[in-house]
Amino acid sequence: MSRWARYTWARDGRSLRRALPTLTVLSALLTAAAGVAAGATGAVERDVLRSGGLTRIELSSFEGRESVRPLTTSGLREAAALPGVRRVVADYPAALYAADEGTYDLTSHTLTRGEDLPVARGRLPARLGPHEVVLPAAAQGTDFTGSVGRTLTFGHTRATGTASGTTALIGLRVVAVYDPGWQVDGPDAAYVSEDTAALLAAARAGQEPAAFRDREGAASAVVVVGHQRQVAGVAAALRAAGFAASPVSDRVRELPGLFGAADLAVRAGVLLLAVGAAALGAVRAADSARARLGQFAVLRILGTGRPELRRILLTEALLTGAVAGVAGVALGTLLPVLLTGPIGAALGLPVARADALPGVPWALAALLLPAAGLAAGTLLGSREALGRDPYLMARAHV
Repeated sequence: MSRWARYTWARDGRSLRRALPTLTVLSALLTAAAGVAAGATGAVERDVLRSGGLTRIELSSFEGRESVRPLTTSGLREAAALPGVRRVVADYPAALYAADEGTYDLTSHTLTRGEDLPVARGRLPARLGPHEVVLPAAAQGTDFTGSVGRTLTFGHTRATGTASGTTALIGLRVVAVYDPGWQVDGPDAAYVSEDTAALLAAARAGQEPAAFRDREGAASAVVVVGHQRQVAGVAAALRAAGFAASPVSDRVRELPGLFGAADLAVRAGVLLLAVGAAALGAVRAADSARARLGQFAVLRILGTGRPELRRILLTEALLTGAVAGVAGVALGTLLPVLLTGPIGAALGLPVARADALPGVPWALAALLLPAAGLAAGTLLGSREALGRDPYLMARAHV
């Protein structure tokens, strides 16, 4: 019967082979989504977690609509005093823009020690000085590669009233430039010391740096602990003190945009593929059995029992599912590998082709679920048709 099932599957247009295109598409979509999620995970782990992210906790000055503790000088000092904390680095975002040449507008951030910036030219010091800056190699049409070692004059905003301000100038020496594809803090980020970042943010608010840090506080901060095993305890202590604290390693899967959508699509895809294959199997098996009632009636009269006929349909279902799974996994694996460039651009991190390969569990799910779901649906969908009297079926098709 297995030989007969293979023959009908290949030659009979009424067989369950009709479910092949739909199952292939579902399997390919699941595999492709798994590849995109894997590529994003690999990029984040390589470019974020590798730079000490596993021992870091992020503090935020706001968290949705909830009131959290501000990151003022006193608050940051209390966080730094917790057991296991090595240092706390506060970030005061501001803006640096072209004063003499170019039309660029960069967002300044505090550079955390140990940050794994992909330096294109120059060298990162152990600690940035108050008059030093790290720039992207190119930003908004301006090439900063040739500026390494030079002091550039930047403009920044100094508030002069409630709704008024003027341009102030600051000279910063460019110690290094980094690959602009690295966008953990967004595109066109300029990295300065914590004191310089606070000075720029305070000028924009029309305050002295010390007063700004005491009253307004930082937008965010990074708490660096001594060892990865201390992260959970320190994070819990920070939350108990009223801070919005999130370990960097826990926030990886909460990244917005393409990564979050792909990760959600993988999880939804497994359910969709399983349910879709079962439903498709039930419908297609019922249709196939009804379309071949005359053929099955002859086989029943010749001595073939219902279990054997059901085995024919199950073999067709397994063949269809197997081919759909293999084709879907192959197509779904190839697609994200070829699209690593656009995926990396959407994520803001470089994605290697090897990173875009789907994980083994997801690939196995995309490979096996079409056959399993279609077989389960076939058992349900063929019951009514195969339960008919073979002699009445044969007479109806004479």
